[in-house]
Amino acid sequence: MMESFFGSMQIELLDRRSWTTRSELASAIFEWIEPFYNPVRRHSALGYLSPIQHEQVHNNAATAA
Repeated sequence: MMESFFGSMQIELLDRRSWTTRSELASAIFEWIEPFYNPVRRHSALGYLSPIQHEQVHNNAATAA
């Protein structure tokens, strides 16, 4: 899974531009992970749902039961 993560980060973020400082790069990585990769991006381990969608399906199923 980590190889997939780093591969995605390389293609979707790092290969698209260059940064002048380490601080700028660190901020770009944080902004890619927190608002996009973690909550929104679809994951194969979750049946190609985003984590937010997966939680909604799980919560709806638990509520219905």
